[in-house]
Amino acid sequence: MLRTLIKVFLPCLLIFLPCSGYAQNGAYGAYTPYSIFGIGEIRKEGTAFNSSMGGVGIATRNKRFINYLNPASITARDSLSFMADVGLSQKNTIYRQGDLKSGNNTFNMYDFIISFPIYRSSAFMIGVTPFSDIGYDFTTRVTDPEIIGSTNTVTYSATGEGGVYQLFAGGAATFWKKFSVGAEVIYYFGTLDKSFNQNFSDASYNSISSTNSLLIRSTTAKFGVQYEQRIGEDMSMVFGATYRLKSGLRGSSENRETLGSASDTLSYTYSNNSGINIADELGVGLSFRKGDKWSVELNYLRSGWNASGMDSAPGFAVKSDVDFSTTVTNSIRAGFEIVPNRNDIRYYGKRITYRAGAYYDQSYYKLDGNRVDSFGVTLGASLPINRLYNGITVGVDIGQKGSLKHSMVRERYVMFVIGFNIHDLWFHKPKYE
Repeated sequence: MLRTLIKVFLPCLLIFLPCSGYAQNGAYGAYTPYSIFGIGEIRKEGTAFNSSMGGVGIATRNKRFINYLNPASITARDSLSFMADVGLSQKNTIYRQGDLKSGNNTFNMYDFIISFPIYRSSAFMIGVTPFSDIGYDFTTRVTDPEIIGSTNTVTYSATGEGGVYQLFAGGAATFWKKFSVGAEVIYYFGTLDKSFNQNFSDASYNSISSTNSLLIRSTTAKFGVQYEQRIGEDMSMVFGATYRLKSGLRGSSENRETLGSASDTLSYTYSNNSGINIADELGVGLSFRKGDKWSVELNYLRSGWNASGMDSAPGFAVKSDVDFSTTVTNSIRAGFEIVPNRNDIRYYGKRITYRAGAYYDQSYYKLDGNRVDSFGVTLGASLPINRLYNGITVGVDIGQKGSLKHSMVRERYVMFVIGFNIHDLWFHKPKYE
């Protein structure tokens, strides 16, 4: 096992450490003007394996990969297998609003998860992944005298950075070789920093600045079930469902307002009963698999962000001319994978797993009553390495968020993901020394 970990983890670290250092200098895990609202841009969950199939996973049972989207799925494994997954992502985005265009690139760690068996048909997993990100930096200069009068040039600027992560641990068990149940505890933590400035070129006017720092803490639980039914000799159908509980936010918000040389600071403390919540989420999925040849899956998710309480909470709702309101979200995701011949000893390309998918995700908020939804297609492949189920999964997500209607910003992006899949056997006694 140690030899396998060294062979697979060392290249991961050699790639990840320089890139993560560069990413930290950039300070942004995500970059989008829409992250100015609420808790930022919520990440689509899943490993590179899930991402390359449109984000599906609720009805996935695949012993070659960790699938944390449904905690019940981690019992789909070899009985003595140790598994780990390390993922990285790189996103390139083109922004457009009217005749204005700009672009940005970001890099982030996607996930780090390990999973191992407990007893017979039960298993355990623990990991950490991003939940949401804030990243924006934009400036507007107004020089029209009809708007600003005799104040000369007025410069408005806004910056934001930070993110919320989720640390989770869960277990699952399978009964009657068909019915699997799982549960996990999720701990959210992170900080979100937002800054707004209004500066006058005429020194006789006082500049105005506002900074807000949010400390986020929350704990919740997620439950999952899967039922697998054989159809014929080598076909199977899996139905899956998950439910994540609504969780109250704990933490604090500090807002500092500065006018010229005078400043005023307001602090707010949030507890579980403050009325600020991370929404619940219900997901259902259905998949069909033909042996070790191909599989297809469809997922639906619904989340009740309309009860999050962020619409008017200090630090979450932005003071602007835009009406920000949270709402119910719906997502539809579909994915497909195929392996030409997993056991082919002559042609490596036939052992590669090829994937494709598509998705449509509604945003958890509305701006002036308009949604900022996203949709896209995904492609990917898993490249087997050495023995067992070790491999590298690569994927690309090509999509769009927002539109040019209602003076909104349209984002068109290409995101690349790479996941390192580590697999080994525990407590396996060799026949020869």
